[in-house]
Amino acid sequence: MSVASKTRRVYLSGDLVPEAEAKISIFDSAVMLGDCVTESTRTFAHQPFRLQDHIDRLYRSLKVTRIAVGHSPEELTRITLDVLEANLHALESHDDCWIVHNISRGLLKHGPSAAQQNPATVMIFTDHLNLRGWAGFYTEGCHAVTSMSRAIPAQSLDARIKNRSRLAYTMADAEARLVDPDAQCVILDVHGNVSENKGGNICVVTDGELRTPTTENSLAGISRQTVLELAADLGIPVRERRLQMYDLYTADELFFTSTPYCIMPATQFNGLPVADGHVGPVTKKLLEAWSERVGVDIIAQAQRQLDEDQGVL
Repeated sequence: MSVASKTRRVYLSGDLVPEAEAKISIFDSAVMLGDCVTESTRTFAHQPFRLQDHIDRLYRSLKVTRIAVGHSPEELTRITLDVLEANLHALESHDDCWIVHNISRGLLKHGPSAAQQNPATVMIFTDHLNLRGWAGFYTEGCHAVTSMSRAIPAQSLDARIKNRSRLAYTMADAEARLVDPDAQCVILDVHGNVSENKGGNICVVTDGELRTPTTENSLAGISRQTVLELAADLGIPVRERRLQMYDLYTADELFFTSTPYCIMPATQFNGLPVADGHVGPVTKKLLEAWSERVGVDIIAQAQRQLDEDQGVL
């Protein structure tokens, strides 16, 4: 297939345009202030996974941030599916994609009013889901490292609002990578409780029980919710509670949850092994159950991309 025939199209405030032509003003609130809510969904076998849950969370974020999107949830869902359909030709049969929503308050007008005065800027695009960098972590585990920076307190910005103001997370991630270039960050809140990762939630398994921070200080992740549901199906006890670094150091298993990789095992925490330093049985069971639920072998899909890069396939 030619490069031209694989060109993706982007939805931009009413128009479906070629990706290279998708541009917004430098005066858009997304650029000027990072004033933009977001959602990232992924597909499995080219079918969107839990899209309705992502749309529902997006509209909760829009309500709290007082952004008038100009579409009903049903209309935005239809537009989203149209964007996906328009871009499926750019995907190989064994690959999947992101579906990303970015919605800003629109063009800013100078003056005393903080109210939205222009239509929202609605951006929806798909992108190839690159899983290569995570392939080895499924079997070997990653290194979880605590950042120096702390999570923004909920009194300032509730973590349940999924937004594009990501500088605090980016800094925390960069700090963790000073310790290990391949590290995944563990961000604490101002009280020393475990919050979240740059782009995911954190779970531990201790004495057979799955434990994860409450949404007092972390995003109510869709992948996190999927793990809690799978655990319930498997008869694994679940508890949402405050966790501290001690709980991660002494856990039997530790893993992250996020849209692209679903579950990422961690076998080190701040240089110390998690339990025996191997991916644990509960984590493996949850990954297997997720693969069965979506009809895609999550680990094999990532490994296939890596093998292609290395010329194995």
